[in-house]
Amino acid sequence: MDVEGWRILITGGAGFIGSHLIERLAGNNELVLLDTLHRNALAKTGLDRLPGVELIQGDVLDRAAVDAAIEGCNAVIHLASIAGVDTVMRIPVQTMRVALLGTANLLEAALAQPDMRRFVDFSTSEVFGSHAFNVSEGDVTSLGAVGEARWTYSVAKLATEHLCMCYYREHGLPAVAVRPFNIYGPRQVGEGAVHHFIVRALRGENLIIHNDGSQIRAWCYVDDIVNGVALCLSEEAALGNTFNIGNPRSTVTIYNLAREILRLCSSGSAIEQVTWDHADVELRIPNVDKARQMLGFAPQVDLEEGLLRTISWYRKTLRG
Repeated sequence: MDVEGWRILITGGAGFIGSHLIERLAGNNELVLLDTLHRNALAKTGLDRLPGVELIQGDVLDRAAVDAAIEGCNAVIHLASIAGVDTVMRIPVQTMRVALLGTANLLEAALAQPDMRRFVDFSTSEVFGSHAFNVSEGDVTSLGAVGEARWTYSVAKLATEHLCMCYYREHGLPAVAVRPFNIYGPRQVGEGAVHHFIVRALRGENLIIHNDGSQIRAWCYVDDIVNGVALCLSEEAALGNTFNIGNPRSTVTIYNLAREILRLCSSGSAIEQVTWDHADVELRIPNVDKARQMLGFAPQVDLEEGLLRTISWYRKTLRG
């Protein structure tokens, strides 16, 4: 059952996942979107002009902007972060600042609200390091080698999880953390593999994979992560917990993902291998039993169906 009558702040609300949360939550709730608009998935959608939706261009590092945006809110869905491996490696300092300082700003601001019912912090599946098979929330996380820029994102996100749980235990803030596993779908912006492969396949361009493409991922369609977040908002059992949200059934190597997208797009594009000398995630498959048992979560959209939906959206968008 979705929440109703709430005022919800969504940081990073103009992004890919944020845009789908708007579709799910608007109409029955007031939504405040705080976003720098660096990656704007709302452009041309009209979602930010729906009744009860307010878009504020601002940064979570700006405490005054955060205080103004959160005023009167009952919940926070904290999506704002630096995203994409290439971007993280280029600006690791800003990556950590946005995660650590931005989340601290939001937690303090949330604590000052008289009727705060939920704080949902988006972490990352990368907290499990380079090899993660059937990993559950209680498994040991990995901090990565110090000085390797690839891991600054996961280190910062793991720290925000700890910070949120500290606010829950010490101050009673109703916090929940979500670890999303490789989300894809319509309106994805940035550097994601599915986005890259589909766009290039439809344009007849080579699909670029790192090394031999043997890296293994479990792909989760965006509607399923939205369902997981909705359950974190509505279920009291969520409080004080971290949840893996993903689809272990939709597991494939990067090379075979590229081949499947070429098939579904009826594309003649070639797959091009390029050398990648940096740290990478070689294996990432979640165990979602905790979310299933405590929240009633179950992924519904398998890989082929999700890819077909996504390809259909990109076909229309690229034609436009």
